[in-house]
Amino acid sequence: MSEDVDTVAPEAVRERLATGDDEFDLVDIREADAYEDGHLPGAEHLTVEELEDVVAERDWSDEVVVYCYVGQTSVQAARLVEEYGNADDVASMAGGYEAWADDVEALADAD
Repeated sequence: MSEDVDTVAPEAVRERLATGDDEFDLVDIREADAYEDGHLPGAEHLTVEELEDVVAERDWSDEVVVYCYVGQTSVQAARLVEEYGNADDVASMAGGYEAWADDVEALADAD
């Protein structure tokens, strides 16, 4: 397993979603109430515990982008997917949902 996990900027994820790119799986590993309060379009919700239960059984053939609150737990989750899910293309979204929300807010303020 790689010690370093790739990261992807929220802006890059936003751009991919805006262009209709569906060649990646987006996984939100925050708690259920946080997911229900808001999440990225098309994100699947799996808590860390749920991810641990399904990681080895799941098909991770698409690119995987994992995010959490601020980007720390998603690094650990990305490592888990990389190692036990035998996924080749896994990244953690830098700054997590908080950075995504800040980016969206900044775009709205710019209009």
